[in-house]
Amino acid sequence: MFEIVKPGFFFDFMKVKWYAITFSIILLLIGLTSIAVKGFSYGIDFSGGTVIQVKFTHSVKTDEVRKALKTIGLQNERIQSVGQPQDNEFLIRTAKSEDSMKGLSETIKGTLEGYFGEKNVQIRRIDMVGGAVSKDITQKGYLSLFYASIGILIYIWLRFDFRYSVGAIAATLHDVFVVLGIFSLLGKDMDLTVVAAFLTLMGYTLNDTVVIFDRIRENVKKQTSSNFDLASVMSASVSQTLSRTVLTAVTVFVVALVLFLFGGEVIHNFALVTLLGTIVGCYSTIFIASPVVLFMSKEKAKA
Repeated sequence: MFEIVKPGFFFDFMKVKWYAITFSIILLLIGLTSIAVKGFSYGIDFSGGTVIQVKFTHSVKTDEVRKALKTIGLQNERIQSVGQPQDNEFLIRTAKSEDSMKGLSETIKGTLEGYFGEKNVQIRRIDMVGGAVSKDITQKGYLSLFYASIGILIYIWLRFDFRYSVGAIAATLHDVFVVLGIFSLLGKDMDLTVVAAFLTLMGYTLNDTVVIFDRIRENVKKQTSSNFDLASVMSASVSQTLSRTVLTAVTVFVVALVLFLFGGEVIHNFALVTLLGTIVGCYSTIFIASPVVLFMSKEKAKA
């Protein structure tokens, strides 16, 4: 069996916990500052509006598409080239929808065909979300993340105890907010695929955390003295599961990288969250979850 970490390896992870926690706090502060100042770039799922993907049979510049749309009063729309330059494909995003502009999609289609020639324009897809629907989707998206967090808390509490559930939630929320901060900094669109990716990230982090917690519990049961050093037991447990943790992260990362590079525009942001989440999740299961449990155990002992 291939192992990245050789049997018998030991590193005192709990000894460097404050360096890791300080690093995490810096990352979170940068991310939360960006969220507070810049906010998020919401896709049409959350903000409402229309997305039209159009392909041209010849080379077309973004400014030419923008100039064509100005003739129907669409002046501040986001126009983004997708795929390879030779594909001549663009995404046109507008905050307007059929609710605010009757026949919007047909108007845009007719305008582009009139400007570039009917045979030179192919409409690949049209996605449209009204204001009321987007508000409902936004609410349900946030609720799904909240319910997932509550479910994780209860599951770990029942399987281990409350200290472990707090550690699991701390690691999970750490991953979510760090990746959210990066998304805000990069100005990436938040849509339903991104919410699905964050739920996947939460499950990935929980899975890795449970493996380490199981090993900690096993090693605690092996202690013959009641005055054993919990920090050393935790470091040993993390060391023993490190090979499995890293191999899992590498496997998921490679798959996500392939999706990111070749999956196309629709799944691009989902793959990006998975890529970032794999790295951050591997880090948090090692350096965040166990130290939080250790801190709560010490506080419980003092009480």
